[in-house]
Amino acid sequence: MKHTLSVLVQNEAGVLSRIVGLFSGRGYNIESLTVAPTQDAEYSRVTIVTFGDDGVIEQISKQLNRLINTIKVMDITGECSIERELVLVKVAAKEENRSEILRIAEIFDAKIVDATPKTYTLEAMGDDIKIRSMIELLRAVGIRELVRSGKVAISREMQLNNTSTSSR
Repeated sequence: MKHTLSVLVQNEAGVLSRIVGLFSGRGYNIESLTVAPTQDAEYSRVTIVTFGDDGVIEQISKQLNRLINTIKVMDITGECSIERELVLVKVAAKEENRSEILRIAEIFDAKIVDATPKTYTLEAMGDDIKIRSMIELLRAVGIRELVRSGKVAISREMQLNNTSTSSR
């Protein structure tokens, strides 16, 4: 099962390397990874999307908590969080498919952020289902290039009913 982990860490050099090293050293895959400072520049929020059953996620959370710069680890998978991702998609803009591209953009509330005689570049933001659905429809018109930001997420509640939630 796919899980989203939110990890609060000290904003110091080498922290990301230790987190990635933990995952690679134990054979865990990272599907998505984003890092940015929080409202307090002393800390950064690392959002990791990974796969595993509850036992594996519990083990990952415990190992992340053992890292020296980790402040808090939360599994914010599912309804207890708000998740978004940004995608930029460059598509072939031929005369015969331009109206279809514009229709798809409208359906998914995407913006055309660049247009050339041969391509349109669309920008969209949303949850994983919205992004994947838009990409699937755009494949039919010819995707030239695709860039996804990785998921960012925030919990909706202060207290989460989850055994993977832990703090130092």
